[in-house]
Order: sequence, then C-alpha cells, then structure tokens
Amino acid sequence: MKHEMPVLPYTNDALAPVISQQTIDFHWGKHVQTYVNNLNNLIQGTPFEDASLEHIIQKADGGIFNNGAQVWNHTFYFHTFTPKKGSAPKGELLQALNETFGSVGAFKKQFVADGTAIFGSGWVWLVKDANKKLSIVKTANGDNPIRNGWIPLLTFDVWEHAYYLDYQNRRADHLSALWDIVDWNVIYDRY
Repeated sequence: MKHEMPVLPYTNDALAPVISQQTIDFHWGKHVQTYVNNLNNLIQGTPFEDASLEHIIQKADGGIFNNGAQVWNHTFYFHTFTPKKGSAPKGELLQALNETFGSVGAFKKQFVADGTAIFGSGWVWLVKDANKKLSIVKTANGDNPIRNGWIPLLTFDVWEHAYYLDYQNRRADHLSALWDIVDWNVIYDRY
C-alpha cells in the first residue's frame, strides 16, 4: 500500500496568527511530505509494505517506525485544529477532564507545562485508557502512545519545526496559543 499525503481540512493560511502559513508550508508541506516519501521508500519489499500506519506504529522499529509514526502523529495533530474559534470541551469529556485534572484550566496549564518540559523534540498527548481514564503522556522524537495501549485524544508537537518560524525559542508561548485553534468537537469524537 502506498501511503498518501493527507489533505488538510483548511487552507494553509487559515490558522494564522497562531500557526502562520509559512510554518504550515514548511511543517506540513515539506516535513510531513518527506516522512510520507521516506516511509513509502522504506516499506518496499518488507512485511510492512501493505501495513496501515497503526500497524507500523505497533510493530515496526527504526526508520519505518519513525517515518510511519511521524506521518500518523502529524496528521492527527493538524486535524485537531480549526480556524473557527470558540469550541470548548463538552459532555463526558468535560466531566472526565474536570474529574482528572480539577478543571479544564488546570488541564491546559499542566498540558502546556508538560509539553514545555520535554527535553529536545517530541510530543505531549492527552490519552485515555480502555476504561476512559485520562492521562497526559510525553513522548520523545516520533514515539506514539498507541505503542503502550493508550488511545490518543489530543497532541501538541514540540519539535522546533512546529513553532520556530513563528515563536523562535518560546515553546510555552506557542503551546499556550494553540488552545485558540483546538477543535474540541474533534477531541470529543475521539473520546
């Protein structure tokens, strides 16, 4: 199976000023396209040639895992955002956030703090387990919580290419700004 570059549900300039068109052009258009190309080249003639991204994340290692996970992670990340402002957690998800973290505000504060604290490159995730218990998980490089049996609901990318053009070294400012474009309806559907 040849993996294709996913299509974003908005134009490259739609998330500005939180994520500029220049950042999306580079981050999505160049970095993610490179991961897709690398993955397609690496899987030829291997047991992963016809595998889904989820199977690759669960079973592969080395370059196949790294590129496959980065395609999945970035697709998941960019499909969490919307140019429409104002959505908020609702229903069972809101209740779970309040029960687990005390409030949505406390969750956001911890999520940004945990993402800011990651040394080097990686991801910060909101995940649930099989019992719908929520946790914040940090992963390095291209790792993904699916490998550990968690179900991802939300992630923020803390690789420098995600924010450097817009925020330089101000990772915390970038992560805090992302709340303005998070589509909580998408996260609710994942929950």
